[in-house]
Amino acid sequence: MAQFDAIFQPLAINQLMIRNRIVSTAHAEVYATDNGMPTERYIRYYEEKAKGGIGLCICGGSSPVSIDSPQGWWKSVNLTTDAVIPHLQRLADAVHRHGAHIMIQITHMGRRSRWDGGDWPHLLSPSGIREPVHRATCKTIEPEEIERIIANFAAAARRVKAAGFDGVELSAVHQHLIDQFWSPRVNHRTDEWGGSFENRLRFGLRVLEAVRAEVGPDFAVGMRICGDEFHPDGLTHEDMKAIAGYYDATGMVDYFGVVGSGCDTHNTLANVIPNMTYPPEPFLHLAAGIKQVVNVPVIHAQSIKDPIQAERVLEAGYVDFVGMTRAHIADPYLIAKVRLGQVDQIRQCVGANYCIDRQYQGLDVLCLQNAATSREATMPHMISKTRGPIRRVVVVGGGPAGMEAARVCAERGHEVVLFEKAGELGGQITLAAKAPQREQIAGITRWFALELSRLAVTLKLDTEADAEQILAEQPDVVILAVGGEPFVDQYPGWGARDGLVVSSWDVLSGRVAPGKNVLVYDTICEFSGMSVADYLASKGALVELVTDDIKPGVAIGGTTFPTYYRSLYEREVIMTPDLRLDQVYREGDRVIARLENEYTQQQEERVVDQVVIENGIHPSEQLYYQLKAASLNHGQMDLEALYAAEPQPDLSRHGEGYLLYRIGDCVSQRNIHAAIYDALRLCKDF
Repeated sequence: MAQFDAIFQPLAINQLMIRNRIVSTAHAEVYATDNGMPTERYIRYYEEKAKGGIGLCICGGSSPVSIDSPQGWWKSVNLTTDAVIPHLQRLADAVHRHGAHIMIQITHMGRRSRWDGGDWPHLLSPSGIREPVHRATCKTIEPEEIERIIANFAAAARRVKAAGFDGVELSAVHQHLIDQFWSPRVNHRTDEWGGSFENRLRFGLRVLEAVRAEVGPDFAVGMRICGDEFHPDGLTHEDMKAIAGYYDATGMVDYFGVVGSGCDTHNTLANVIPNMTYPPEPFLHLAAGIKQVVNVPVIHAQSIKDPIQAERVLEAGYVDFVGMTRAHIADPYLIAKVRLGQVDQIRQCVGANYCIDRQYQGLDVLCLQNAATSREATMPHMISKTRGPIRRVVVVGGGPAGMEAARVCAERGHEVVLFEKAGELGGQITLAAKAPQREQIAGITRWFALELSRLAVTLKLDTEADAEQILAEQPDVVILAVGGEPFVDQYPGWGARDGLVVSSWDVLSGRVAPGKNVLVYDTICEFSGMSVADYLASKGALVELVTDDIKPGVAIGGTTFPTYYRSLYEREVIMTPDLRLDQVYREGDRVIARLENEYTQQQEERVVDQVVIENGIHPSEQLYYQLKAASLNHGQMDLEALYAAEPQPDLSRHGEGYLLYRIGDCVSQRNIHAAIYDALRLCKDF
């Protein structure tokens, strides 16, 4: 424990003594109902972090204080009505039961939202300037509306305090209304709310005064700010130090949360939640700069993923609290495992940003590698031992589905054998990690490998198991997770059978050398196509990335596609939408790719030396059909039981034999999260 003394040193925020220095910072969870009341799912999500030992949870990212700050598509907590109080009380009680504290972020988002839903409001901003990310038009806020919203902040804070929460956090980050007033980029006013430094800060000061008057001096009130907007016409780090110092001097702010970058453009949005392409804690220097000019604790959360990293940041005194938000989405028991000396058992965030990218699509926040997160009512983070018979389980396939199935079955106490035809675990994760922007995703496999070793799972690598080998293990349960093969022969005109095209797998695995002039045709528009294009360009190839969709990478989330675009533009990759690959043929030593416009049917050709196709996979089904007839359940899964998170029927009483299940991509292609969820919900009750 001495290794982590700084993490476990308590520190006060106003009257709150936080038991350690680790915080889950505010984010939009997208778990509240349509009317903005925290649900049981919402409460369990935060209670699990409290059980896991976290010091402070700040929930409810972008929780609105006014009815003209929409919360519907974010499903944020609705703080505009007293009806929220009992729901918040249940949340506060759940977190407090386990010794943690809880606060909530309160805000008016101004122009940073959407108007086309809910009550269809006219959005507000200091000068009526459109916001690029949400393509949101807005009106210029009037003085009467300013006064109303100030009062709304105070009323929201009153409700939070009445619910037994420990504090509120004013959101003045991500270009919400408070910092829209600060920034000369969007505040062009000439009245008392714009122009001079003091005028631009007046709205935030009035909000702070109103909130403090409502909740009193002993209630924690924080402010989350950015350390630099990273816009040439925006607020610089020196500007932000002056702003923080101004509000700190009022004595009304109990802490500052500091992140790097504004996020009102697609490019800057990617900075705010740094994905795996960024170095560790890339904006720590900005938080450290703010700490130099204020007299209250500073919280910083951006790409701090493991406790050793957090300890170093705290011990050096850069900040006072470390936000490990995505780290706790990956493993809510992170702190408990540190305390128990189980650091190697922490499921560490790899920065895939599956969680936050879903949020920006209006979907519930889920973890790429932990299917239990936010499903605490039905899916366990900690797997319990079986009370039934010990079974012999054979898992075939060492990708994410197979690794999770083997892990969960072994945790249950069963005897587990895992066959993998490759010489290492990982499956498609191993391929993905070979791309320039995806190396850290290999951390998922490293964790599974450690867990399977700890649980004494028998690994049979370099073994492409057939039916005879599987049955020789005398299994009670067979779980197939063998994935699939690249689907490059969907259309005869592509010439896959004549060797005219190769798959992204061929290139990333090294089976096929990169060409010099390459056309990448991507029908999926997720990570694989952009990854292989980036990989080829990094090897010096001249690359055109073509898709029949509306733009390359259209299915990649808002915090991730900008980092791909940065790299692809830098490497001069040509990106072409709206063209489908019609035919590939050879002329001499060159390959001709004929493309057809999706809308006009006009055709054009490319002369290249290599065509790479990313068209997903076709499931590998041969082994399944070899084993199906002799299985007790004929390979069928009880879907009603599966979807209800209940055990599969136990058919062993009907005679000797084995149960057969298939999961992951050998059923149909989905993603890593889906594969792991398949395994967890099937195996948790074996």
